[in-house]
Amino acid sequence: MTSDSSRSTSALPEKASAVRQSDREFVVTRIIQASPCAVFAAWTDAAMFQQWWVPKSYGLTLLACELDVCVGGTYRLTFRLPDTDEPMPFHGRYLEVTPSARLVWTNDEAEGAGQVTSVTFEAEGNKTRVVLRDVYPTMESLDEAIANGSACDMEETFTQLEALLTSS
Repeated sequence: MTSDSSRSTSALPEKASAVRQSDREFVVTRIIQASPCAVFAAWTDAAMFQQWWVPKSYGLTLLACELDVCVGGTYRLTFRLPDTDEPMPFHGRYLEVTPSARLVWTNDEAEGAGQVTSVTFEAEGNKTRVVLRDVYPTMESLDEAIANGSACDMEETFTQLEALLTSS
């Protein structure tokens, strides 16, 4: 993965490109070896989502996953860190849902300081260009996300997504 903002994403290899687009925006792009319909399903079906979202190397456990994928619907993910039994919830609501094309949601656990995330699914032959865009409320909140790795470490997650979709 790269954070070099000069890198072109027009002919991406099978690795993710991670680029800070502005003071508040971070974009990750990856080509997935599956159709937009299949990729969209993996983002919107809770049982599928649980199989790929958490990078295995993190040691996190996704305890619960609730996805009500419709405009105004909510999601709730509950994780457990390896060194604590205290659950760590993440939640928000869906702002846009266009089947097989686009999802937009809030990240509300930060009480107003969370980013708004959008993901698009663009057909490229029999593959899908996935573009994940996080818009943070402030430059400082994006700086913090980059510093702790939460903004730019999607390579393993996308690899797990592709493995799930190509194994079936």
